[in-house]
Amino acid sequence: MRLLWLLQSRPSWSGGELSERVEVDARTIRRDIDRLRELGYAVHATSGSGGGYRLRAGSSMPPVLLDDEEAVAVAVAIRAAAASVGSMEETAVSLLAKLDQLLPARLRKRATALHSVTLSLARREAPVSIDVLTRVAAACRDRIRMRLSYRDRGGNATVRAVEPLRLAHTGSHWYLVAWDLQREDWRTFRMDRAERVSATGSRFAPRDFPGDVAAYVARSMSSVVYRYRMRLKIAGSFESLGKRIPRWCGVLEALDERNCMLSVGADSIEALVAILALTASEFEVVESPEFAGEMRQVVGRIGRGLGAR
Repeated sequence: MRLLWLLQSRPSWSGGELSERVEVDARTIRRDIDRLRELGYAVHATSGSGGGYRLRAGSSMPPVLLDDEEAVAVAVAIRAAAASVGSMEETAVSLLAKLDQLLPARLRKRATALHSVTLSLARREAPVSIDVLTRVAAACRDRIRMRLSYRDRGGNATVRAVEPLRLAHTGSHWYLVAWDLQREDWRTFRMDRAERVSATGSRFAPRDFPGDVAAYVARSMSSVVYRYRMRLKIAGSFESLGKRIPRWCGVLEALDERNCMLSVGADSIEALVAILALTASEFEVVESPEFAGEMRQVVGRIGRGLGAR
């Protein structure tokens, strides 16, 4: 079991390294490797000065050995994913039941602590199914063109042929970054608006993406035509503000070493006030101060509510 855990922990090991870590001789290592193969583990061996052993993906799914921290992390991640990805609740429950049987009591208590005191609030939009996400992820990995039956922000139905690059998750939504073949440009697609996805089967040569994918998604989210938009000058370095302000709040740009510009937008005054509060920073309005009066009314209503007691 120690030998198997080592083989799963990194891509390859030399025979000498395994002998030293398991504290047995080379002959015992070879015998135990043969035994693992009999149990269904695809252990590949190469000879020579650069040779050694590595665990390959096989035709069967043998048990995976996890240490304490990995086991807890897997249990917590499965519970979180079940609430944010559609059509996986039944699978998640089945897997968690198996984990609960295997985990010792001390780990089971840790793994269930977060879930026992956490509520998952209902979302207006249906979560993206795991089937859609895995198919899109496979197309990104294998560089296969896809066709999306998609509804844009206005509800208009379109069919888009794309070369998928990367999936991005903001904590509330999944986005696909892809090259749009009709528009001949990079685009982002919110996956809960994709009614159907299908691979065309044709492969494509990867294109060089211009810049950072995460920053591009953040800019795309903030460039939506919102009813209310503002630009703020915020005191602080780009590095410090970038750690504090969530990416989805808007596009952050450095002005100098001590100040940044933040472009934000929302469909309601209340939502815009909430975004400004999330910046947790002192700011100066640079553009779009014409609805500042409406924002003061919202802030005043909040203040009166807090001062009522």
